[in-house]
Amino acid sequence: MALFTLKNVNFKNIILYPDLDIQGSGTIFICGESGTGKSTLLKLLNDVISPESGEIYYNGTALSEYESLTLRREVLLVSQSAFLFDGMTISENFTEYYNYLELPPPDEKTVQSFLSLCCGEGLDHAQNCNVFSGGERQRVFLAINLSLPTYKVIMFDEPTSALDSQTANTVMANIKDYCHKNAKQLIVISHDKMIVQKFADEVIML
Repeated sequence: MALFTLKNVNFKNIILYPDLDIQGSGTIFICGESGTGKSTLLKLLNDVISPESGEIYYNGTALSEYESLTLRREVLLVSQSAFLFDGMTISENFTEYYNYLELPPPDEKTVQSFLSLCCGEGLDHAQNCNVFSGGERQRVFLAINLSLPTYKVIMFDEPTSALDSQTANTVMANIKDYCHKNAKQLIVISHDKMIVQKFADEVIML
């Protein structure tokens, strides 16, 4: 059974998606020219938006049968825009996201381990987020989302867009390795052809 299945999906009579099965194995990259509906597809799979017609299935069950918040806990969408609470430390940002999901906050060891995964050893959980560069903010945002314990599928929209080539490769390798070891399905949008070539187990072209 496919992880996701799209049948005759039409979004606002602008984007018509082909019938499509997205399998639940390996690292899947979604690619295509601008305007082909890549980001919109992830929002549809996450039930942030709904199609005008057609049906989307998750593990064989129509998304319309899921309670939206329950689905989003299991199918996590990480946007390209990194949102952090300025004036708060990294640890406090982790806590804010966990509170939103009504989850107990992670301890400092957990926070630091995910920071190391996405940011290397250069950042400490007690640092204030309002001093970070765009790339640092993106990596902290990735670390927070990657750490959330409830998801089975994590979908990243351009997760390395603010990073230089070397850092992007390191972060993507760490994310892929973590998801593989922890049985998390990874779906990624990227315009970076080198990242796609190096890390994709399957490429879906729109």
